[in-house]
Amino acid sequence: MRKAFWRLGCGVAVVTALYAFQKPWRLYSSMEPYDNISLPTDWQEPSEWVFGRLMYPQHPNARFARYGFRFGQLDWREGGTSWTQDYPRADRHFAQALRRLTRIHARSVEQPVNLDDTDDVYNWPWLCAGEMGDWKLTDAQAKTLREFLLRGGFLMLDDFWREDEWARFDETMHRVFPDRPIVEIENADAIFHTVYDLDDRYQVPGQWALGRGYMSQRAAGTVAHWRAIYDDKGRIMVAMCFNSDLGDSWEWADDPGYPEKYSALGIRIGVNYVVYAMTH
Repeated sequence: MRKAFWRLGCGVAVVTALYAFQKPWRLYSSMEPYDNISLPTDWQEPSEWVFGRLMYPQHPNARFARYGFRFGQLDWREGGTSWTQDYPRADRHFAQALRRLTRIHARSVEQPVNLDDTDDVYNWPWLCAGEMGDWKLTDAQAKTLREFLLRGGFLMLDDFWREDEWARFDETMHRVFPDRPIVEIENADAIFHTVYDLDDRYQVPGQWALGRGYMSQRAAGTVAHWRAIYDDKGRIMVAMCFNSDLGDSWEWADDPGYPEKYSALGIRIGVNYVVYAMTH
């Protein structure tokens, strides 16, 4: 009996220590003001899965670099830059959908993750980032991300279009994994069949691409690609949604003006990616 209590006490101490080393939750301003939504009432409830939102410095040639000036500065560590695209509205909508469609107890709010906080990233094994043509990690950040992924972490990357944005994206991705190829994911891969069978995928446009304005030209004539970087055991570490905007499909899932079929596929892909990451 004493051994059982001793083991229980050790377990509690370990869990307490882990939480003590986690960075506290913090809310940042989104670069899109309509994404600054109210906190859910259960935002402090413990859970088994958390949407990790990867923070990153902006590329000097970033498409949305100018938006930082709306806040009078360009410090990505304080929000308002490209990493906050769709945040936190998309993150919370997706977490809500994950709760409804699976038995995963997802936290209702996201966790912004800064790679400069080094070991903190290991508390959040599933990361997502968008607007990938705008990121530019430092060498130290690239090293931290590489170690995180090789130790079992998962990274979903979304919303980058055409070859110019791919080239800016690959500047950093090549520093993270200079020796690993980026390949197309085969239809037979488990990531497309963990919960939903997703052989019939189609391009998921952003809300911005549905009109006839300037931004719609960004997507015109493009073809969706589902790409990945694998580890030595055949596990996907990095999943890339190129020429699609799944973040918008989550962000606008509650808006009747955004076509349901895009949110339906975007959410199903996200669900598969989460379950895959938790089981591989």
